[in-house]
Amino acid sequence: MDVYYTCRHCGTKVGHIQGDAFHAHQLGFDHLTVEERETMIRYDHSGNIHVQTICEDCQEALERNPEFHQWDTFIQ
Repeated sequence: MDVYYTCRHCGTKVGHIQGDAFHAHQLGFDHLTVEERETMIRYDHSGNIHVQTICEDCQEALERNPEFHQWDTFIQ
C-alpha cells in the first residue's frame, strides 16, 4: 500500500510514500475532521491511499490572492 499526495488545485504530484501498512496517526490523518478525511482521502482498488493536499506554489498564490479560495482550481 502506497500513499500518493497530489495538489487539489493544480494536480501536481506533491509526494509519494511507499510502505506495507500505515496507521492514521503516522500520516497525521487523526488530526483531520471526518469531513476533511472524506474530502481529502481516497482509496483505489489496489488499497493505495490518494491524498488531496496543496502544493507550495498554490499555497503562495492563495496567500497573495485570498479571493482564489472561492474556486477549486485557479491555476491553468
